[in-house]
Amino acid sequence: MSDIPACPQCGMENTYPDGDNYVCADCGHEWPMVAAASTDEGTVVRDVNGNVLNSGDSVVVIKDLKVKGSSIPLKQGTVIRNIRLVDGDAEHIEGNSDKIKGLVLKVCFLKKA
Repeated sequence: MSDIPACPQCGMENTYPDGDNYVCADCGHEWPMVAAASTDEGTVVRDVNGNVLNSGDSVVVIKDLKVKGSSIPLKQGTVIRNIRLVDGDAEHIEGNSDKIKGLVLKVCFLKKA
């Protein structure tokens, strides 16, 4: 088994080293080898703009989202306060909005408030 990590963008394992970067042959995403090594030590959760998110931060939804199990959509600009990071998962956070409790959201739809 190879020690080359899977692509952080698409999750495919068809990646290869190219100089100081890893390259995904499926989606074309490139990322530095140094960043891949640092994510193994501790999971860093980043918003859509690349800002680091911590537990207790507030985030804003950047587009309207349908919520499973609810007839109320999550509108663009909704603030999610006091978020919680999911252990070992850099793509999801937990939080509550004013109207919907117990949300699990992907960070690609959020920006730091």
